[in-house]
Amino acid sequence: MKRRTKVAAVRGGLATAGVVGALAGVHALRRAGAKVLWPALRDEYRDENFDLIEQDRAGAVLTEDGVRLATRECGPADAPVTVIFVHGFCNSMESFHFQRRDLEKRWGASARLVLFDQRGHGRSGTPTAQSCTVAQLGRDLAAVIQATAPTGRVVLVGHSLGGMTVLAAAAQFPELFAERVIGIALLSTAAAEVTAAGITQLLRNPAIDGFRVAVHTAPALIQAGRSTARHVITPILHVSSYHGQVSPTLSRFTTLMIDQTPVETIVKFLKAIELHDESAALPTLAHLPVLVLGGTRDLVIPFRNSRALARELPNSELIRLARAAHMAHLQFPDIVNGALDRLLVRAGALEPADQRPSEVSSG
Repeated sequence: MKRRTKVAAVRGGLATAGVVGALAGVHALRRAGAKVLWPALRDEYRDENFDLIEQDRAGAVLTEDGVRLATRECGPADAPVTVIFVHGFCNSMESFHFQRRDLEKRWGASARLVLFDQRGHGRSGTPTAQSCTVAQLGRDLAAVIQATAPTGRVVLVGHSLGGMTVLAAAAQFPELFAERVIGIALLSTAAAEVTAAGITQLLRNPAIDGFRVAVHTAPALIQAGRSTARHVITPILHVSSYHGQVSPTLSRFTTLMIDQTPVETIVKFLKAIELHDESAALPTLAHLPVLVLGGTRDLVIPFRNSRALARELPNSELIRLARAAHMAHLQFPDIVNGALDRLLVRAGALEPADQRPSEVSSG
């Protein structure tokens, strides 16, 4: 009887924490100027096939500590350049849906696209808490490069935590970046100082601190009560993804992707993001063409982080999206894809668009 009472009390406490956390998160976002609802006049993605990636060639990469990373790829296996996409916190490789959909057609035989789920995300394996560091993600990326593109030229595209992953790889493997990496895209990300603003400030409230403790002391109970846990952290990620009008279907797609991230993964990586500082990697990238892109409405990684990155990277193109929040590559895919196309041209991997052979209809 006492045990039942104790379990009930814990569950009741979690439910209360969930409500308090949700209210605290929404209050923090409102105070920062975010809109909690995303109205839309039309749903242009109602018939969009967001499972497109399931058609791609599936594979896996085993990391140095035995975590299995799920991969997908499309495009010719012998393409002269491989473009590897690295997703963000609480996302999966599907977050690059529009890049995979449109750039495969645009680049044709010129490039192969490789996407993968970071450890603890999507279809990839579950890591230990100790291995959930940005430095380890950098080593994971190096393993993905070695396994999926052991030779040839490589372009890396990182969003949010994925951008931090790219920087961590550059810090640890400068020879790889000097010899084989020919271009970098850093989308809605930061080299350091994410503790001063953005997601770590938004997630600092008593309910979330209590939730972190609960995850470490009773992870099985937390995992079983995912609906409660979502109310603590994920509402902040939901409402900070977009700004202004957005397709309801796209909004649901993003929300589902966030909600499918295991609760333990969310908590394990929060501290890693807070401690992250990959500024030492920037000199390694100084010789490369770089795309730096951020949104002025991004509450997770504020645009000033993008501006700071561009200042340190002399060969960078800085794009400021005035209406974009954190998921700019999903809300404004045409702008992002055009910028990635220009990056490959600057990297020497593509001819300028007006010099490429046009598509010939077979009639």
